[in-house]
Amino acid sequence: MKKTIYIFSSGTLQRKDNSLILINKNGKSYIPIEVVDDIYVFGEITLNSKLLNFLSQKNILVHFYNYYGYYSGTYIPKENKISGNILVKQVEHYLNHEKRLYIAKKIIEAASFNIFRNLRYYNSRKENIETYINEINYLRNKISEQKDISQLMGIEGNIREVYYSSWDNIVDFSFEKRTKRPPENIVNTLISFINSIIYTTTISEIYKTYLNPSISYLHEPGERRFSLSLDISEIFKPLIGDRLIFLLLNKKIITEKDFEKDLNGLYLKDKARKKILEMYDERLKKTIMHKTLHKKVSYRYLIRLECYKLIKHLLEEKSYEGFTLWW
Repeated sequence: MKKTIYIFSSGTLQRKDNSLILINKNGKSYIPIEVVDDIYVFGEITLNSKLLNFLSQKNILVHFYNYYGYYSGTYIPKENKISGNILVKQVEHYLNHEKRLYIAKKIIEAASFNIFRNLRYYNSRKENIETYINEINYLRNKISEQKDISQLMGIEGNIREVYYSSWDNIVDFSFEKRTKRPPENIVNTLISFINSIIYTTTISEIYKTYLNPSISYLHEPGERRFSLSLDISEIFKPLIGDRLIFLLLNKKIITEKDFEKDLNGLYLKDKARKKILEMYDERLKKTIMHKTLHKKVSYRYLIRLECYKLIKHLLEEKSYEGFTLWW
């Protein structure tokens, strides 16, 4: 089974026959290329074009993060799955106002329903959650009424604001409000880090399909980002990201000792990142019995299935409905 490789130490990454070799102060580590799905680099790594050519041949993406754990960018091999027909359909559904709005609404409907399911789960375990559930249901009922993307994004923002306001009743840390650049407290730092990991996981899954990652429907396509990954990530943040954060904080797996602060804000120590990524990997491997496929699929594969559903919609084979939690 293929797996994600995380590199934290500084050193050199090279190719040796059909393996990757990480050379650092501790010696050499050999990684058979057959087991590699994608690579995350958190340390200062030196590599060369020979290695990049090798990774391209094997269709392996490399995601880079800086010293503070902020996402820097992704090395993507040349497209190995190309369909002019699907590309034309993607653009067509972006340029057509009604077609774009339909997909964007379905994304928000799914994402907000998954938020609602999270709150409903904690409503029986925590106090003062019911008010937030009612507010989110009120806002969710307005999604279908929105006439353009900016209005829809406004509703999405309001839902997120209410949702995050409820977190003080779910986790044992004060949240106050969502801040990003830089994150101002422990909860915000965890959200930023884990959301960025979900974003890059989604990039990797989109790459395995015929979709173009830069053509999106909810978020505006732009330079220096894969906006379709932002779209699809919204659906899976409540399931993969938020539930992981609740677990990390409420079980005290991550505490104040796992953070450092400087002029760039609050950031996670390497040991804490490793711990989080280990649990994140386990979460992606977790399986559920799929209602339609009638077989067990992993959380990671659910993301790719979302891409396949979008392709079927673009080809007018089946109308798109976003993934929603049923457990």
